[in-house]
Amino acid sequence: MDRYLLRYFLAVAELGSFSKAAQRVSVTQPTLSVGIAKLEDEVGARLFERTTRRVSLTPAGSKFLQHARRITQEYEAALREVSTTPQRKRLRAGILSTIPARDLERVVAQHARNAGGEALEILDSTERDIANRLSDGRLDVAITILRPGLESFAQESLRKEPYVLFVAANHKLSGVESIDGGELAGETMIVRRQCEGLPEISRYFTNRDVRPSFSLRTLSDDRAMSMVAAGLGVTVAPSSFKASGLAAVKLSGFELSRDVGLVFSDRMRDRGGAFVEAARATYASAGGRRKVR
Repeated sequence: MDRYLLRYFLAVAELGSFSKAAQRVSVTQPTLSVGIAKLEDEVGARLFERTTRRVSLTPAGSKFLQHARRITQEYEAALREVSTTPQRKRLRAGILSTIPARDLERVVAQHARNAGGEALEILDSTERDIANRLSDGRLDVAITILRPGLESFAQESLRKEPYVLFVAANHKLSGVESIDGGELAGETMIVRRQCEGLPEISRYFTNRDVRPSFSLRTLSDDRAMSMVAAGLGVTVAPSSFKASGLAAVKLSGFELSRDVGLVFSDRMRDRGGAFVEAARATYASAGGRRKVR
């Protein structure tokens, strides 16, 4: 069995989408579909149920998923064991895609200054994918949102932050401390499509009979915030997205917040290392509070 077929299979299984999986493994969607079809021929069973709305594992696919993950882990372990090239200690870190880029930049810069022989491999991904990879040992540690579903992992809170309304620095609401969402009926909104709080944000405005027009829907938080600064619209985001050209306004009656922290796989029993210390130092300097669970 070709290893690339396992990569295709795992990407589709974890993302639930052929198009997203193709982007992750850097192939076209038709190429990925052909690969999955070849894999299904080899194993003699259909691995995915496909509808116009979603892709899900068949019973055979669910069974094969366990083996595919184990084969991948064993392959990587074998490479490390038999390699004759001296290797630096490698740490595989997951970073939630909605962590501001400048926060990650500070962590990585701090790590570079004090790496101490630790090589860093970063995966930028979703909450679900990060949790799956922590579970099966393909990640050592992650900076993500601490959720009830992660109780089986050791956790350490780095920063709890509220969601606020962001407007351009020259917007009429700039300088306003707080506003009720019902007063935003005439505003044009920018939608951060990866936002974890999107359902709660939508309910907040719907409950106030606010159905704004949208000027931009994007998967890129950097693009969303730059367009807010340019005056294209307003958006709701965690307070850590505050930057030059933006003003933050509290939404009255909207108490949503997120707890960003470190989540450790079972492999990281000591909960230490250059990357972990860099994350702790970076968030501490930004006013975060550490809380170990």
